[in-house]
Amino acid sequence: MTVNVTVDLGYEFEVKAKFAEVFALLADVPTSAKFYPKVDKLVDLGDGAYRWEMEKIGVASISLQTVYASKYVSNKTKGSIVWTPVKGVGNTQVSGSWTIKDNKKSTHLTLQINGELAIPLPGLMKMVVAPIVEGEFEKMTDTYIANLTKKFGGEV
Repeated sequence: MTVNVTVDLGYEFEVKAKFAEVFALLADVPTSAKFYPKVDKLVDLGDGAYRWEMEKIGVASISLQTVYASKYVSNKTKGSIVWTPVKGVGNTQVSGSWTIKDNKKSTHLTLQINGELAIPLPGLMKMVVAPIVEGEFEKMTDTYIANLTKKFGGEV
């Protein structure tokens, strides 16, 4: 049996760095991934697709490793980076987007992430596991945002 956990996150913030610097870093998936915590391995699958293998996390007798692949498409003119799931890879489907806006003296960022994680557990475990998984995903993404904000000279 499988427990499905859905996570939807949205962030909006502004950093001191120039648009070109912010876009270049975020559009470079391997570089951007270095700011995301608990990434065990990032594998280039070619054609803008990457497989993310996260560090294993454990709660009591349950151990879980999140693995997924997404295809990334960047458009500097539109200030967008969009990723969509690569079907059939891993135990999670992740999609999302960055919207990056040049405010001349700063850069405004909007991040949307949607994930669906399939965990091989009895259905009764969903009430226990779902909040833990959601919390961990949110905590890691908060750290990612904090790491990027620091890299980009702080928030405006």
